[in-house]
Parts: sequence; structure tokens; C-alpha cells
Amino acid sequence: MNEYLMTQRDITAFARYLHTEERSAGTIEKYLRDVRAFACWMEGRAVVKEDAALWKAHLLGLGYAPVTINSMLAAVNSFFRFKGWEGVRVKFLKVQRRMFREAGRELSRDDYGRLLDTARKRGQERLALLMEAICGTGVRVSEVRYLTVEAALEGRAEVALKGKIRVILLPEKLCRKLLKYAKKQKIASGEIFLTGSGKGLSRRQIWAEMKRLCNHAGVEPSKVFPHNLRHLFAATFYRACRDIAHLADVLGHSSMETTRIYLLATGTEQREQLDRLGLIC
Repeated sequence: MNEYLMTQRDITAFARYLHTEERSAGTIEKYLRDVRAFACWMEGRAVVKEDAALWKAHLLGLGYAPVTINSMLAAVNSFFRFKGWEGVRVKFLKVQRRMFREAGRELSRDDYGRLLDTARKRGQERLALLMEAICGTGVRVSEVRYLTVEAALEGRAEVALKGKIRVILLPEKLCRKLLKYAKKQKIASGEIFLTGSGKGLSRRQIWAEMKRLCNHAGVEPSKVFPHNLRHLFAATFYRACRDIAHLADVLGHSSMETTRIYLLATGTEQREQLDRLGLIC
């Protein structure tokens, strides 16, 4: 019987495999973090099917949300598949499809406005424009690097990610703002959102700047992260066009089921809808 031992060499090879599969930097980082967490929990023991199931129970015991546990299991199962260890893959937790989004994580238009106003008042011009660019186009934070001087001049950005290429149209007003900022920063070509040393902003840097801003803006930190700007774009776009297929294309989703998640109402909104039914006498 083969012994399924996880080594650092295996994990390094898995990282290379994820790169060849053109997974996003954020996905690779998360998968490796979860695989290392499982390997640490195993403490050098050979993996058997019962171990993966016990780890799932262990995560439940620690209070992780089922959706989070499933995302961690997906990473570990991907590693097992890479190694050819099909016999030790673990089943996901069965989670009922969510019917609404928690209000504590819902970024409203008012919250967004306060974040922009606060960033500008604090002289954080780059952060304010970056948030506008994400929220005004629906790009992923990993796609910010495609917002270049050339894209602003053409009014469109060509994004190549996850093995797909799509064109993102840029609002005219945003293009003017991007070009004005680039000129001020003496950026003649290429990426617009750069660090002081001229490198592209990382996902972690953008996340950290937004988190620091939320306290000054009086917005709950649980609502403030780059992907929530994309959610706000999706909800606003859908209210304007009522075309989920078109929205899926704009967001770069291969499945409209993914897009549907972006359009979940908050629990408060759903409760108001129930009240309007008038079925409680």
C-alpha cells in the first residue's frame, strides 16, 4: 500500500502546477495556505481518507463557517488530485444555497460615498481613484493592473485572466480622471496604480489601505474590502439593466449562478418583502 506523505517538495510542485493552470495569484496564495494548514495538522503522518474527514470535523469544531471549510477542502482536494491520491479526497459539507446576504457585510452607496469623501479629505487621491475604478467598472482587484494609460486613452481595457480574455469598457468620466492622475504622477504609459517605488499595487496593499480608511470614514470594517466594490457595481448595474446574462459577461463569469450570488438581497430587504405580502393578519 502506498504511503501518502505530504512533503514541502510536493507543495512547491503543487504551486508550480497552479501557475501553469493560470490560477489567479489570490487563488494560489489561498490554496497553498490551506494545504500547508492541513499538512501542519497532519504532523508528518501519512494521509489516509479518515484523516481528511477528521480535519473537516476539526475545522467545524474550531467554529469555521461551512462555506469557509468547503473552500479549504477544495484546496486540499485539488492537492490530492494533483498527486493522484483520489482515494483520500474528502466530501464537502452540504450547505443550503444562501437566500440573502448578511447586512453586516453589505456595502451601501452611502458607505461607498463616505469612503471616497474621507479618502479625498485625507489626501489619499490614489486610493479614492482606485476605489472608483473598481466600483465603476466591476473589475476584480487582480485586474487593476490592466487599467493602464493606454486603456484610459482607448476607453477600454483588455483583460487576460483565468485563461480568458474579455474587454472592459471604461466610463468616459473615469478615463478623464485616470489620465489626469497619470499626468500628475508623470506616468506616461503602462499601469496607473503604482507604489512609490513604481511597482503595481498588490491585492494585500489595496486591502490594507481600505481597512485603514474605514475607521476614519465611520464604515464597519466587515463591509470594507475590494471585492465588495465589485458587488456594489454588480447590484447597481443589474438594477439599471435587469439583464443577468449581460451582467455575467461584464463581470467575466462563466456561470450565471455565480452572478446570482452577487445579486442576493440583504436579510433586511428580504424581511421587508415578506412584510409587504400581507399574509400575517
